[in-house]
Amino acid sequence: MDKPLISKDITIEDLAYHYPASTGFLLEKGLQCIICGEPVWGSLHELAQDKNLNDNQINDLITELNEFLKSK
Repeated sequence: MDKPLISKDITIEDLAYHYPASTGFLLEKGLQCIICGEPVWGSLHELAQDKNLNDNQINDLITELNEFLKSK
């Protein structure tokens, strides 16, 4: 199965499953995406909005995340 594209619409569950290194990256950015071993419900966009990131910051976060994961 192909990995889904990382975009604002990717679910946290899919992100954590297909890109396990993303959880540490997001935690360093203040975005807790795993609670008690289970992914947070919703999309990356929703998680970032809950932490008061605006659309430009979310786009930058996604760009940084993709660059980080390319290095893994």
